[in-house]
Amino acid sequence: MKVWLLLGLLLVHEALDDVTGQHPPKNKHPKEPGENRIKPTNKKVKPKIPKIKDRDSADSTPKTQSIMMQMIDKGRFQKPAATLSLMAGQTLELRCKGNKIRWSYPAYLDTFKDTRLSVKQHERYGQLTLVNSTAADTGEFSCWGQLCNGYICRRDEAKTGSTYIIFTEKGELFVPSPSYFDVVYLNPDRQAVVPCRVTVLSAKVTLHREFPAKEIQANGTDIVYDMKRGFVYLQPHSDHQGVVYCKAEAGAKSQISVKYQLLYAEVPSGPPSTTILASANKVKGGDDISVLCTVLGEPDVEVEFRWIYPGQKDERPVTIQDTWRLIHRGLGHTTRISQSVLIVEDFEMVDAGYYICTAQNLRGQTSVATTVEFS
Repeated sequence: MKVWLLLGLLLVHEALDDVTGQHPPKNKHPKEPGENRIKPTNKKVKPKIPKIKDRDSADSTPKTQSIMMQMIDKGRFQKPAATLSLMAGQTLELRCKGNKIRWSYPAYLDTFKDTRLSVKQHERYGQLTLVNSTAADTGEFSCWGQLCNGYICRRDEAKTGSTYIIFTEKGELFVPSPSYFDVVYLNPDRQAVVPCRVTVLSAKVTLHREFPAKEIQANGTDIVYDMKRGFVYLQPHSDHQGVVYCKAEAGAKSQISVKYQLLYAEVPSGPPSTTILASANKVKGGDDISVLCTVLGEPDVEVEFRWIYPGQKDERPVTIQDTWRLIHRGLGHTTRISQSVLIVEDFEMVDAGYYICTAQNLRGQTSVATTVEFS
């Protein structure tokens, strides 16, 4: 009985302490008036510097957005890789987002106006389709949007897409060539390319001279190999000329390419280098006269001629003949000589005056003149 009485008294005492709030806090001393209530600490705090985005630098460089998609299956699309390998015979379908899309594709498909290729513009995208693909279709396929102001349009560099597609065909290591022999001109002022392109990514490609027979090293200084172009002569010179071919090896299979005749072009690129010469500068009435216009230029650059002559207004009959041929001018240098001759028969007073010849190529035009007098 005494034990229960003692327990009861203890419980009453604890209850009274909780009510009055006089429970002294553990491990704390009573604060004096005016004492700092914030406990000092020795912890070092690193000041936080807010990160500021460099909006100017981000906005100054326009983001290039790839707009090209490849159809994998009906209703399924994916962005094509930079280099894509497909089996020959497959149908290729590419789409580029935009309502004004332009396309670029291997020139081979344009040269022969190939009906296997179809390019269409839909309301929201451009579409390129190639059926019955072959190894010869290997090359770069690209598209871009256009920014138009009325009828004037320019390329939108922020909206482009491209992929280099290799069409692998059984028995073909090289992209087929339309001929069995081709000519490559070596110009001193620009790169020259021997277009040995392969259809197998893992193929090892080497360049060879036919005579004297030896391998030509692609040392990365004078000659480099580019899978998308072929062997590139960075600084062509006359020592590079001759007949060459390429050899490709993939696994146990090897193949030889077509042969390429490398010709060194003596004349640098530019407007036509033109001269004019009359068979006589003083002509009697009734005689015949000829005026010859000659251009020495690059072997693969065509030249067009135009004439202005005294009897033109009176519709005097003249004969004009244009010809060209390749000539070799020492040390194997090759030059194209283009000529136009104007012939006047039964010379009259109206035929006297200035004969002006204008020669034009892709890089410009040159006009020359000579005088013919009536005597």
